[in-house]
Amino acid sequence: MLRSDLWISAFVRRHNNLGHLCVVARKGDPIAGQIFLEIDHLNGTVSLLTPAPAALRGDSEDRLFQRRLDRVEPLRVRERIAQEQKFDPDLWVVSVELREDDLGVTEVSV
Repeated sequence: MLRSDLWISAFVRRHNNLGHLCVVARKGDPIAGQIFLEIDHLNGTVSLLTPAPAALRGDSEDRLFQRRLDRVEPLRVRERIAQEQKFDPDLWVVSVELREDDLGVTEVSV
């Protein structure tokens, strides 16, 4: 699987090139840090995508995500990220401003 820092660099560049404001809000482990994607829908709501469970990934080389929180108050997303950081201090958080939901990543349903 592609290193976290390289995947994030390409993700941020792609979204910024599309005109979406996209930034790394928190840096994690450059090689294998988990990636959390925070979507600001520009209407007072935020969604959070987290890495899909390993059982759903199987042997896939692609990064798969699941939608943990969908269009909720920003405080709920910040609390969830803070909770995750207690268990995994090496995680990354990437924030993107996007009215729609399609980040161009593969989402799985749990």
